Amino acid sequence: MKHDKGCSLTLALTVCSAAIGGSLQYGYNLAIVNAPTIYIQKFINETCMERWGTALDSNQVVFIWTIIVSAFSLGGLFGSLLAGPLAIRFGRKQTLLLNNSFLLFSTIMALSSRSAKSFEMIIIARLLVGVNAGVSMNVQPMYFGESAPKAMRGAVAFSSAVFTAMGILLGQVTGLTELLGREALWPYLLASNAVPGLLQLLTLPWFPESPRYLLIDRGDREACSRALTRLRGCNVSDAEMEEILEEQKAVGEARAKSLWELLSDSSLRRQLCIVMVASSAMMLCGNDSIYFYASYIFQEAGIPMDKIQYVVVGTGACEFTAAVMCNFLIERLGRRLLLIGGYVFMAGWAVVFTLALSLQGKVAGMPYLSMACVFAYILSFGMGPAGITGILPTELFNQMDRPAAYMMAGSMMWLNLFLVGMTFPFIVNSMGQFCFIPFCGVCVVSSIFIGFVLPETKGKTIAEITAEFEKHNKKASSNSKQDHSQIQESKQIVRLNSDD
Repeated sequence: MKHDKGCSLTLALTVCSAAIGGSLQYGYNLAIVNAPTIYIQKFINETCMERWGTALDSNQVVFIWTIIVSAFSLGGLFGSLLAGPLAIRFGRKQTLLLNNSFLLFSTIMALSSRSAKSFEMIIIARLLVGVNAGVSMNVQPMYFGESAPKAMRGAVAFSSAVFTAMGILLGQVTGLTELLGREALWPYLLASNAVPGLLQLLTLPWFPESPRYLLIDRGDREACSRALTRLRGCNVSDAEMEEILEEQKAVGEARAKSLWELLSDSSLRRQLCIVMVASSAMMLCGNDSIYFYASYIFQEAGIPMDKIQYVVVGTGACEFTAAVMCNFLIERLGRRLLLIGGYVFMAGWAVVFTLALSLQGKVAGMPYLSMACVFAYILSFGMGPAGITGILPTELFNQMDRPAAYMMAGSMMWLNLFLVGMTFPFIVNSMGQFCFIPFCGVCVVSSIFIGFVLPETKGKTIAEITAEFEKHNKKASSNSKQDHSQIQESKQIVRLNSDD
């Protein structure tokens, strides 16, 4: 189908507007917390001295700092649980707009924390901005997947990873000492996330709602047709409208499933298991912890302190480059290959990184090999897991199952990010040069699991993907019944023998 140039531009601008206040915001907030680490830890100590007249020891300061960092993950978990009900009630676009209220409250808290002499306000600010990220990271890929044509679905959905990487890079640049990374400006650095939120509030209202949401959830065929016309061009494809109508017919009068209903549906267990494992692996692989604790990692690698902030910016540039490259490859190579390949390469680089750290001080140039390994690790993550993981719930679940599937995916993602965020500094301190071995194990297990259970979804409709899973489920069910009958036969034989 040929798309009108102006309407293709509308789709691109819709993606940009949604992502600026969504995945870009998530990446930005991952990165900006790293630069003011020393200043905020100093502020925590000074606050406690003023309140109680006693300085905290270094472990206590690190513990409070870890709570500040991890509050983002807890907020994200709460946001991911909110995302499904909000997306069903208000729609995808309206939810993204309402979501900025959490961000604006967090900005006020961050700006007021120093004058109020309260590090607790920083924790609340990080919690609220985490809620914002949790909602947007679930609703945005849903919005993209439902708005893009089938041939571009992967590339449009993967743009979430591109904007996440762009957000990380922008956050790292903004945190340089030449900009907002100075001691006097750290509250403004934490509050600077208001800018992308305001940009979204100004631009997103001008773009259409998800066509699938309008037709399947709302039953508004006219609004769906208008949205498709704006997103595709004047000649709306009859085949695409027919596909959405078929999905609406298959759904019938059913309402969107709750999380419990999704968990109870045995026909969707395989898809749910894939999404849960992929979302957990995305965080347990340790990539995002590099941005939380980049300084710790590069200190361990032996990089001079005055150079670390520039090396950190290089990590963001690396993931951004990888995400852009993968955006061009996803519709050629497919989801499965990029996901498996990403984890395999990450496992390999984790081994090389461990060797480089072990040989530090014995062989010249090892700090720079360590640094190169971190870059390669991030590059491998950006080439696959970073973007493919977020697409899976859109492609594996239909309209009524999708919000609950994203709730589960988001919950697993944020729970595991919280777990890694809380434990990573202690892993580095206790394991030293072997700190990436647990992450290597996660990558190996993830690549094997995905290789066995995930079918390729490139270029397939929801109906085709569902049919493929049904085949697997029927095969598994028939094998299970066969095993059960064999067990019953064996029991019967044993019983007859005992009677004799």
